[in-house]
Amino acid sequence: MEKKKSEGKKLEKDLSYKKENFFVVSSDEKIKAAFDYAEDYKKYIDHSKTEREAVKASVALCKEKGYKEYRFGDELKAGGRYYYNNRGKSLAVFKIGTANVGKDGIRILASHIDSPRLDIKQNPLYEDSSMAFLKTHYYGGIKKYQWTAIPLALHGTVALKNGKTVDIAIGEGENDPVFYVNDLLPHLSREQYSKNLSQAIDGETLNVLVGGLPFKDDDVKDAIKLTVLKHLHDDFGMCESDFLSAELCVVPAFNARDIGFDRALIGAYGHDDRVCSYPALTALLNEKDDEHTVLVVLADKEEIGSEGNTGMQCKVYEDIIDIIAASQNQPSALVRANSVCLSADVTAGYDPNFAGVFEKKNASLVSYGTSICKFTGSGGKGGSNDASAELCGRVRKIFDDNKIVWQTAELGKVDAGGGGTVAKFIAKLNIDTIDIGVPVISMHAPYEVISKGDLYSTYEAFAAFIR
Repeated sequence: MEKKKSEGKKLEKDLSYKKENFFVVSSDEKIKAAFDYAEDYKKYIDHSKTEREAVKASVALCKEKGYKEYRFGDELKAGGRYYYNNRGKSLAVFKIGTANVGKDGIRILASHIDSPRLDIKQNPLYEDSSMAFLKTHYYGGIKKYQWTAIPLALHGTVALKNGKTVDIAIGEGENDPVFYVNDLLPHLSREQYSKNLSQAIDGETLNVLVGGLPFKDDDVKDAIKLTVLKHLHDDFGMCESDFLSAELCVVPAFNARDIGFDRALIGAYGHDDRVCSYPALTALLNEKDDEHTVLVVLADKEEIGSEGNTGMQCKVYEDIIDIIAASQNQPSALVRANSVCLSADVTAGYDPNFAGVFEKKNASLVSYGTSICKFTGSGGKGGSNDASAELCGRVRKIFDDNKIVWQTAELGKVDAGGGGTVAKFIAKLNIDTIDIGVPVISMHAPYEVISKGDLYSTYEAFAAFIR
C-alpha cells in the first residue's frame, strides 16, 4: 500500500501542472536582482508619464549603450545598433545580426508607451464662479470617477504661434503646484448615488482646476483666467491661441512607490504598458550577442486602437522590416514569415476582492511570473490574435530551458468583458505573434500595482527570447 502511494505521488509530480510563485522558487540572489532592477524601472517610469517623455527616456538609454539614430536612407551594417525616432512619440530600436535574416527572421518585441489620461481640449480655458478651469477629453479606457479629487500634473508640448515649441511639465517637482478635478460632496450626492458607475461622472465635468487668483484690474472681465494666461506667458511664452496647436494632458502627480511592508510590489501611474516596454528595451540594450537580428517597438496610440502615424497600425514598422531585409538582400516576405513577435502587453492580475469576474484556474496570479496569453479579445475571442500551438510550444521551451518563472492566462471570465493588444496588427504581416506581459492590479486606474517578481521574470523572458 505504501509503495503504491509513493508511486502515485511521483506520478502526480511528473504529470501534473502547477503555477509557481517567483519569490518561492527563486534564489536569494535572483530576488535581490529583481529588487535592484525595479529601482531603475521606477526611475524610468517616473520620467515617462507621456509617450513623448517615454521616447526621450528610452533614447537616452539607447545612446548610453552606443545605439545610433537611424534615418531612412542610412546604410545598415551587420553588428549595427540603431534607433528610429518616429515623430518623438514612438520608437523602433534594432540591432542587425550576423545570421541570415531570411532564415533566422527577426526577433520582435512590441509594446506601447501611451497610457490612459485626460487630454486638454483645443479651446480649454475658462473662468466660472471664482475658479479657472481647463476642459478635457479623456484618452483611452478610464473609470471617470477615479480621476476626480486626486493631485494631477500638466504635461505636454505646445507649438507657439512664433514657430517655436515648448515642453511643459508642472506638478512633478516638490515645490510645483498641482491641478485637480472637482468631485461632489457626499452630503449632496443623493442623485449621483442613484446613477450607475459609468454615469456618475460625466466626461464634460472632468474639468481641471488651474487657478483662483484674480488679476488686479477692475476693467478685466475674466480676471482669474487672465492670471492663468499671464503665468503661461511668463513661463512658456504662451498666449491663449497657442492651445490650438498644443498636445497637453493631465496625468496623476504620483511617483512610483514600493507597496507593502515587504516592498514586493510597486504602485505607479502608467504600468500599462511601460512595465513591458522597459523590460523589452533593456533586454535588447543589455544583449551582447551579435548573431540574431532583433527589433523592439515602443508604439503610441494603443489605448485608442493603435491608430495614426505613431500607432502600431502605421506602415513605418513594416517599412523598417523591409529595410532590414534589403540590407541582407533577402525577400521581405521571407523575413516576415520566419520572424517571431512577443506582443509585450500587460495582463489582468487576479484580484481576490473582485474574484467574480475571473476564472482563477486560467487567471494571471500576481508574483507567479510573466504571463502568456494565447489569445485576448472578448466573447468568442473577437478581435484577438490566437497564437498557434506550435508557437506556444516554441516559446514554452525557451522559457523552460532558461528557468523563467512564467504562467498562462486569459483576460477574465469568457463573458465578463475583454480587450485587445497590438498582436493582431503584427500578425497581419504574416509574423507569428503571441501576447505576453506583467499581471497588473487596478489596470487603467491612475495608480496601478505590479509585482517586482513579475517585472523581473518578464525581463528574463525577453532576454531569453532574444538569445
